[in-house]
Amino acid sequence: MARKPKSIKIVLEGEFTDLNTYINVERTHRFKASALKKHETNLVADLVGYKQVPPVNFYPVHIAFTWYTKDKRKDADNVCFSRKFLLDGLVKGGVLFDDSRKYVGGFSDTFAVDKENPRVEIVITKLSSKL
Repeated sequence: MARKPKSIKIVLEGEFTDLNTYINVERTHRFKASALKKHETNLVADLVGYKQVPPVNFYPVHIAFTWYTKDKRKDADNVCFSRKFLLDGLVKGGVLFDDSRKYVGGFSDTFAVDKENPRVEIVITKLSSKL
């Protein structure tokens, strides 16, 4: 019998919308901000579909995000703002059943610089039942 994976790694190339950019878009017109969120959510769903990321079959999970940006100009909290779009895209793309606290027990963020290959690496692991 095949073992079920205890973790899934997903790499999404590029940089996603940071908080300051989102606020500026929202200030111009609230529907533009909604369209931006919808676009990035759909982009993530399409990417995980294209990459054939399997659905998670172990819950609750911990999700570790490693954010690789082109430089260190943006504050860490601005960069990881797009976590909302990514989680919603993982749900829409069928990787996560839901992103509520029943299924996602926690997450962590780490930041690094890669001028040539900005990206976010996502590792989904089963959360320890000891918590």
